[in-house]
Amino acid sequence: MRFTLVSSCVALLAVALSVDAAPDGKKLSFNLENNNNYKPDAKRAVLRANAKYSTTPFAPVHNNIGTLSALDTGSVSVVDHENDLEYYGTVKLGTPAQKFKVNFDTGSSDFWLASTLCSTCKSHTRYNPKKSNTYSKDGRKWSISYGDGSTANGILGKDTLNIGGITIKKQTFGLAKMESSSFATDPVDGLLGLGFNKITTVKGVKTPVDNMISQGLITSPIFGVHLGKASKNGGGEFLFGGYNKKKFKGSLTTIPVDNSKGFWSITMKSLKVGSTKVSGSFDGIIDTGTTLLIFTNNMAKKVAKAYGASDNGDGTFTISCNTSKLKPLVFAIGNKTFKVPTDSLVFQKIGSHCIAGFGYSNIDFAIIGDTFLKNNYVVFNPKVPNVRIAASIDQ
Repeated sequence: MRFTLVSSCVALLAVALSVDAAPDGKKLSFNLENNNNYKPDAKRAVLRANAKYSTTPFAPVHNNIGTLSALDTGSVSVVDHENDLEYYGTVKLGTPAQKFKVNFDTGSSDFWLASTLCSTCKSHTRYNPKKSNTYSKDGRKWSISYGDGSTANGILGKDTLNIGGITIKKQTFGLAKMESSSFATDPVDGLLGLGFNKITTVKGVKTPVDNMISQGLITSPIFGVHLGKASKNGGGEFLFGGYNKKKFKGSLTTIPVDNSKGFWSITMKSLKVGSTKVSGSFDGIIDTGTTLLIFTNNMAKKVAKAYGASDNGDGTFTISCNTSKLKPLVFAIGNKTFKVPTDSLVFQKIGSHCIAGFGYSNIDFAIIGDTFLKNNYVVFNPKVPNVRIAASIDQ
């Protein structure tokens, strides 16, 4: 997960879509949202990713998805913030409901929000436990730190959480009592982790997805993720309890997941730049909360060399701004290949120079971030565990 430290102006785009639902063809409507500002920071994205995983050592089955009724799914539209830098959606907490913007993050497992207990959180919408008649105090302490030295801490509580129409009772979450000043201009009010509960800051806490499953709120224990591209109207969707056939092309390919360290870890068979192989088999964590593709130092050097990109010395690369001269990045996963097209290889333009959509970090696995995910639809199944992947309609 990484927070962007910039403000945004959000435009809304209403679109009606259908999901993989019951045979009677019921449909679920929701809004897609887009932000047209452009203030990305590739270096900060790398710092966030490095700190997120560098202290965690990195160290699998097909599932048939049953039919779902419209009431068995919950859809959350997300804002594409600062030209694909960060994606966030709105959830409701408490009774009566209080609304909050959260970063849905498959690379972590904590759910926390700015709260009225926090004197430094005034730029955000703050959860007020005194205004909810379903709140109950837990009292255990939590603390989180991020890559640039920013921190947040507080206590745990429980309340009723609504995600896309799915109501979870007694969801444990963190009420921030302090957050560092670097969070002040971030658009989100908190974070909702979609990783496995092995990596919750306080042991034994169930994630929202855990509770959706254990409380029988979704028929199928899955969630589908579509991250839009700013170049194609942005927006996106997290669909809990199903997946959206309108958001991908072709068929889904099932990939085993190793969750032994609490992450959505998969194995890639190879990596190519066009038809040129730059890496054999390697492991990577699928992380909606990381902006770029982050490779190991050695792998990143090979990828950069194939693109004629130069190392900036800060985890990022300068790459040609002329995407017509570039070739797609091709991942062999399972029995298929999945692409990052050339339009996503340039993440940020600074004057006459361009920063690549991939970087490197001092970790021994790859982070499969939004550069990949905004081009490929993923269905996550924590019960098996596995993921199913297909090319996004935005590719």
